[in-house]
Amino acid sequence: MLKLLSPLALFKDPDIAPLFIARLVSSAGVGFGELALAWGVLGLGYGPGGLSLVLACNSLPALLIIFTGVAGDRFRRHHILVAAEAITCVAWLALGICILTKQAPLPLLCTLGFLSGIATAMFLPTIRGIVADLVAGDGRLGGNAIINQTESIGLLIGLASSGMVVTALGPGWAASTRGILCAVSALLLGRLRTPRWQQARRGVLRDLRIGWHEFTAHRWVWIMTLQYTVVIIAMVCYDSIAGPVYMAHGHGGARAWGIVSACEYTGALVGAFIGARWKPSRLILTAAALPAAGAIPMLLMGVETPWILLAGAAVLPGACEAIYYVLWTTALQDTFAPDVLVRVNSWNIIASYALMPVTLLTAGPLVERLGPQPTVLCASVITVLATGCSLLILHLQAVSSSTRAALPLSAPAYVDSPPHGD
Repeated sequence: MLKLLSPLALFKDPDIAPLFIARLVSSAGVGFGELALAWGVLGLGYGPGGLSLVLACNSLPALLIIFTGVAGDRFRRHHILVAAEAITCVAWLALGICILTKQAPLPLLCTLGFLSGIATAMFLPTIRGIVADLVAGDGRLGGNAIINQTESIGLLIGLASSGMVVTALGPGWAASTRGILCAVSALLLGRLRTPRWQQARRGVLRDLRIGWHEFTAHRWVWIMTLQYTVVIIAMVCYDSIAGPVYMAHGHGGARAWGIVSACEYTGALVGAFIGARWKPSRLILTAAALPAAGAIPMLLMGVETPWILLAGAAVLPGACEAIYYVLWTTALQDTFAPDVLVRVNSWNIIASYALMPVTLLTAGPLVERLGPQPTVLCASVITVLATGCSLLILHLQAVSSSTRAALPLSAPAYVDSPPHGD
């Protein structure tokens, strides 16, 4: 029993505990924001097309991720996270006021979405590197798992609560709640102490080239990145556009969608618990297979399954996504040097987020023209195909590799082939 709970001992460490608490608080805010934005924009009469435009503007700053990756390696990483939370706080408080007062022209909503997207571009690559600053060796697996667990608990709380808040008080109050919770998270993150890895001053373009060289030097990294890009695009169509539209048209409304989303994060809690303790011999092949589970709720929505069954089915992909995060993030932290880690993460993320505006601008009109069910059926097929292709390529690469010895999770580098074992 003590062994099973051992990663939780990190909560007793004052040097890292504020990070976990901050992720819990901020993730609860994300849960409030997901429903607040969707129902706020739809409630103002802008429809799926307007919602896709706001979401596209929110994702547009993702093009900055490679530059924020440079910042994450140059400066203290907790400072980057604090700044990101502060920007998010301002953007969402303003969104809440706009929705509450009904003074929300679409260009203003797009501008505030863009501001929030800048914060996301700062946050995403940096949060994947900060555990390596605060925890060493085998403790990183547990640290990454707790990050995922606290995020899942926060999202679970936020999504479950936001459905009731949106229904009872309106989406404006839910949006304001996200802003307040981000402010609390920023205060907590300010208590962390992280090192500054780069002391010498180099040009930004040189830093970008170094990060790109490290990223492309490992084939399994960019193969998995391509798969991740395709799967994320399919999931965004389902989560951000088709799902809310489907529920809003007589299939349970905001409360039901909040419960469906909460069930996904309930599964993520279980998945993170498994990920902290499971070290598969074929680490990367195992991780590559997990995203296929995301096709299950898409298929069920495509055939108009009642939302209660859809909620139950959402548990499995939530668990698989959490296991994927723990295994993948830990593998990157154990493979790359600390002074390039955030840049590698930024190259891993940039492709999917760079395509996000196009995806969202396309998804809204597509849902309006075809309907949510055909759209999610197509997304499910894309998810399965991307996973199958990735597994095939990684398997062929492993077979053709000259070495067949198992590489431990803590290996300093995986050279040119993915970790595998007999």
